[in-house]
Amino acid sequence: MDIEIAPGKRARQAFSFDDIAIVPSRRTRNPEDVSTAWQIDAYKFDIPMMAAPMDSVVSPETAIAIGKLGGLGVLNLEGLWTRYDDPRIPLGEIASMPDKHATRRMQEIYAAPIRPELIKERIKTIRDAGVTVAASLSPQRTAELHKAVIDAGVDIFVIRGTTVSAEHVGNDDSALNLKKFIYELDVPVIVGGVATSTGALHLMRAGAAGVLVGFGGGAAHTTRKVLGIEVPMASAVAEVAAARREYLDESGGRYVHVIADGSVGRSGDIAKAIACGADAVMMGSPLAKAVEAPGLGWHWGSEAHHQELPRGERVNVGTVGSIEEILLGPSHTSDGSMNLFGALRRAMATSGYSDVKSFQRVEVIIHGA
Repeated sequence: MDIEIAPGKRARQAFSFDDIAIVPSRRTRNPEDVSTAWQIDAYKFDIPMMAAPMDSVVSPETAIAIGKLGGLGVLNLEGLWTRYDDPRIPLGEIASMPDKHATRRMQEIYAAPIRPELIKERIKTIRDAGVTVAASLSPQRTAELHKAVIDAGVDIFVIRGTTVSAEHVGNDDSALNLKKFIYELDVPVIVGGVATSTGALHLMRAGAAGVLVGFGGGAAHTTRKVLGIEVPMASAVAEVAAARREYLDESGGRYVHVIADGSVGRSGDIAKAIACGADAVMMGSPLAKAVEAPGLGWHWGSEAHHQELPRGERVNVGTVGSIEEILLGPSHTSDGSMNLFGALRRAMATSGYSDVKSFQRVEVIIHGA
């Protein structure tokens, strides 16, 4: 709904996950009869979750653990794992430094060069464990490093930035041509973030197998404060899901996966994201709370150490339990921070739906409407 905020300037009303709720249907099911499985390309997963490519969340070891539990861990190939032989030393320093020095010191730590041989080594570690290998680069680094990533044997390639478009405009010729690039690869490519139907359609037409929805809404982001950019996630996911339906007809049946990336911090947010049309969610801060998480109770993203304009921060999230407890339970808290996908299964069962795709049709309401 458009609202006039002043003569000649209109704004759209949009909704966050906190603004909506799921409406149970007339039918219920046993939670044991509900499937949370999803599939992208030839790769199948028991839970609709990708762990965000953030150094505080995904190491080769946690990627393996998440893969064995049925999810997908995405390793950040521009992080400490590809800059240092032993990342535990800088990780420990980041976790122990005082707040007033954190941003500047992180910029210095992340100034170390990315080493292609470490890309190969980290991907091999995950592959040797027998789980699906997913790794991420920013659009700025993709053209430079993608060959090393593909040669190392990645299964799913993620291009993730604050805002990613298929049509970048610049005065030089350095911009990544996503359409040409994606069609030259032999692996499925997931791209984002976007938050509008127009942006999502461009990425779908460029050949993306999945689209990451959201920017500015993560727990460690300050993008809204620094750039003034954010789109509430319920509206963003629903709009991109509508674009997916349009593209499905336009392309003659090619299905592109929608992945909610941002503001998914509790189990109820996962259910609402799927109810709005997402096939899966990308999660950061909930997994940073795991005892195995490399951030040691702290959480940050690549925006926090940007060399020119940091728009993120190091956040103390603490620890609540193991990765398995956070994802699959049992839960020792009542705040929706543990047993995330057991809670999703129960939400689906309470609403009468048996799988993720059918749950996308559940009715939602706006609080106070």
